[in-house]
Amino acid sequence: MGLQAKGIFLLAVLGAALWGLWPTVQAYRPGADPAQVKYKVNLGLDLQGGMFLDLAVDSAAAADRVLDRLAVELENALLDSHVDYVSVERRGPVVEVVLGAREKPPWEDQPFKRILAQYRLAPGDRNGFAIRLPEGEADTIKKRAADQALEVIRNRIDSLGVSEPQLQKQGANNIIVQLPGLKNREAALAAIGTQAVLEFFIVEDGVSPSLADPSKHSVKYEEVRDASNKVVRRDPFVLGRTPVLSGETVRDARVAISNSNGRPYVAISFDSMGAAAFERITTRYRLRRLAIVLDDKVQSAPVIREPITGGEATITGQFTMQEATNLAVVLRSGSLPAPLNIAEERSVGATLGEDSIRQGLISLALGFAAVVVFMLVYYRLSGGFASLALLLNVVLVLVALAGFQATLTLPGIAGIVLTLGMAVDANVLIFERIREELLRGTAPRTAIDEGFRKAFWTIFDSNLTTLFAAFALLAFGTGPIKGFAITLTIGIVASMFTAIYVTRFFFDLFYARRPRLVSLSI
Repeated sequence: MGLQAKGIFLLAVLGAALWGLWPTVQAYRPGADPAQVKYKVNLGLDLQGGMFLDLAVDSAAAADRVLDRLAVELENALLDSHVDYVSVERRGPVVEVVLGAREKPPWEDQPFKRILAQYRLAPGDRNGFAIRLPEGEADTIKKRAADQALEVIRNRIDSLGVSEPQLQKQGANNIIVQLPGLKNREAALAAIGTQAVLEFFIVEDGVSPSLADPSKHSVKYEEVRDASNKVVRRDPFVLGRTPVLSGETVRDARVAISNSNGRPYVAISFDSMGAAAFERITTRYRLRRLAIVLDDKVQSAPVIREPITGGEATITGQFTMQEATNLAVVLRSGSLPAPLNIAEERSVGATLGEDSIRQGLISLALGFAAVVVFMLVYYRLSGGFASLALLLNVVLVLVALAGFQATLTLPGIAGIVLTLGMAVDANVLIFERIREELLRGTAPRTAIDEGFRKAFWTIFDSNLTTLFAAFALLAFGTGPIKGFAITLTIGIVASMFTAIYVTRFFFDLFYARRPRLVSLSI
């Protein structure tokens, strides 16, 4: 490639870099909203402030919930198959089923064979049966609970519109959540921490709460609020012991406004399995009340006037618009497999973020200035070539971060500073090779060629080994470590280009065209 072609290519790269960096300049100018700009350098939690959460997943409850669902499914199947039974209850790690004295066990028939395919069934006394999870299955469910919770939380956070949220597992049961730039703390906690366990119970109208039998009934409450949304009383409801339907079959949830009172409510639709189950339940319990229970609180308990087909239902209550919106979000994203406990919560203020940015930029500027001064003093004009290449290196790193929509953190700035040193190191190797050739009496043009040629593989090997380390940090690192690895990886690739191609272009531009080249400023 000729010198003119190299110059055109380099100008094209520089123009594209400045064009790619312009959205970042626009995003963070005073009064601008960074969320409205897509291809920009996103700032991490430590640079722009936000919210940090350490969530502990109660994985032991996940296995209990699986057995609770099994008990509900078995009881519905027994009712649909007209099998006489005495009770279906979960007792610890076992679901106990007691059939009628003369009833033949239906376990080899459908749908029982399908329902019990992955469980262990053992006969007991008086036509009773104990059903439990296979050996090791409970541990598998507990381990899987954190992974499932991570995906549910990720879906919920996406609805908040937070730019570049960071989520990762820590240990077996903890999830670290970082929400840069988040301003509405309450909305985040409501969306993330809500269990969103939706269940439907039949109301036992003829039973007083004080006379409810815990083995047959459960008592749950509806919160009644005043105009200021303050809870003024809690009305008790006596419900069946187990729900007749859970919210796992909910396909969609959306907010609507009631024509009668103007209050928001949530309209839900079930998938095909849930729609069939809902129709069967509303047919079986016609003219009885169906309580809609969310996270152990009764939202409403309408009377079933007629069978409900089509898989559509509504959740009414004294919701505000924000509460109804949050409820629709969490129902769409699914219920958590186990309860979450907030082990740690931190809010990083914008002031701290501004201080971090200022200190990071100061360190970057001081590091760059020190390198430039050293190169100019020690290598003179050639050091100036290296300094220009170094400046382009920083611009390319920032453009790459914006293009990949990566997040710049404080450790990421440290990675850029480290990259500056590595980029200069490549130029030092080249310049020292050129000096060696000149000391041997080699002609200046030949010394330039030999210096770049001999130093290339040394530079390539050293950068490649560092790149392997950066890939390892990317694969296994989390949070700040990953931010450091991202900028280090991009910086290594950029430094190879600037140290070898850009610096060589300046040598050719200043020296190659001279008819008689006697010495080099190196």
